[in-house]
Amino acid sequence: MSAATLDAKRRGFDYKKFLANNGALVGLVVLCLALFIATPDFLTGRNLLNIGIQVSTVAVLAFGMTFVIVAGGIDLSVGSVAALSAMVSGWFFVSAGLPGWLALLGGLAAGLLAGVVNGLASAYGKLPSFIATLAMLSVARGLTLVISDGRPIKTSPEVSFLGGNLGPVPMPIVILVIAALVASFLLNRTVVGRSMYAVGGNAEAARLSGLPVKRILVIVFGLAGLFAALAGVLLAGRLDSAQPQAATGYELDAIAAVVIGGASLAGGLGRISGTFVGALVLVVIRNGLNLLNVTSFWQQVVIGVVIALAVGIDVLRRKTRSS
Repeated sequence: MSAATLDAKRRGFDYKKFLANNGALVGLVVLCLALFIATPDFLTGRNLLNIGIQVSTVAVLAFGMTFVIVAGGIDLSVGSVAALSAMVSGWFFVSAGLPGWLALLGGLAAGLLAGVVNGLASAYGKLPSFIATLAMLSVARGLTLVISDGRPIKTSPEVSFLGGNLGPVPMPIVILVIAALVASFLLNRTVVGRSMYAVGGNAEAARLSGLPVKRILVIVFGLAGLFAALAGVLLAGRLDSAQPQAATGYELDAIAAVVIGGASLAGGLGRISGTFVGALVLVVIRNGLNLLNVTSFWQQVVIGVVIALAVGIDVLRRKTRSS
């Protein structure tokens, strides 16, 4: 047995390091135990499936946000882009008469295009990502209302299928698992993914080391737009229609899920698995409060406190690392 192994055994389990890396997971377990004690309806099969369906949209949206935050940016437009993508898909099917599968691809392409525009404005237009995506938030929501004239549009059967079931398993959960695997692969197993961490950690150092920082940022925002589009069509499939006000405020949930999951708003840190746990925390809180008959007004207060705590923990974590 090596000296390092003996030293690790003498030190014992590093609780501080475990909590620092898995704080959201520990919090989720404690939250589930508390809700199980508070209400017998929480751990029923029906409610757990409901949680899985609810978390699918938030988590998929947050996976795209993870790329942006890891790269040191922020995207305030994902909720509006999600709504626009679903509306474009519905318009292609109803008004343009395209086949359902082509209309679905058209909606995803619209989200990708919106994300690329965000990336170009941020990387080449020198706009702060906050401002570029804030502008896109307004543009995308406005275009959604223009296309729909403020009214819902029926979705194609292909989009509606995404909100249905695959045997006994809801399709949103299937799509969630596939999206998580793809996002994790992109972030951890590709050159672009590893470059996101470098750009978020220190963009100037990444540029000097030869990384195409501007191109990477365009890819990052493009991916965020694509995942937002997927979340939008998932939501439209569940509602069986594209709603002009769909996904309003979802960008805040996406940012909160990423930060709760352990990512740093300063960039260079984040995991898809952590983001998934963060999204689960948000959805479980809302679900539990609904089961306890807490009004939606107080739910907003609780979610706001959770977001503030998550950001506060991120600030403390950065101070600890720098000291």
